[in-house]
Amino acid sequence: MNQHVTVDPKVCNGKPVLRNTRIPVTVIIDQIVEVGSIQGVLHKYPELTFEQVTATLHYCHSVIEHTEFEAKAA
Repeated sequence: MNQHVTVDPKVCNGKPVLRNTRIPVTVIIDQIVEVGSIQGVLHKYPELTFEQVTATLHYCHSVIEHTEFEAKAA
């Protein structure tokens, strides 16, 4: 995790969320795709900060970077 993203089994069924919110990381990613920018997300969610949104991206990068995929034989 990082200082802005947390996982708690009691919050949103244990999905990664922005700390002290109930906003899942997946919602932030979906919003970036939908509106096309971090500024657009901040406009839709004025309670969030630039640091929180970028921390979400860093979290996603870290998860992908530390995931190993096994190629299945055909």
